[in-house]
Amino acid sequence: MAADDGLTPAERELARRLRDAHRRVRALPLPAEARQRLARRLLVICDLSKHDVDHAVARLKSFLIDLDVLISDTEGAGNIAEGD
Repeated sequence: MAADDGLTPAERELARRLRDAHRRVRALPLPAEARQRLARRLLVICDLSKHDVDHAVARLKSFLIDLDVLISDTEGAGNIAEGD
């Protein structure tokens, strides 16, 4: 991927995880305002990653935990098979 040129393996992994997180947020069945709030949190983490990769990794980990809790609390979460 051309955008990954010159990145360290840790930076590449962070970029991949950030892309995945953005995809997950876009796919959530939430009101637009709630989705925008989550997207703004991700943008802050993206900006942070330019200056402090380790801190960005920690913030992303925390964000993903919050996202998993949010997903498990949404209606219909009980319809998802264990392990999916």
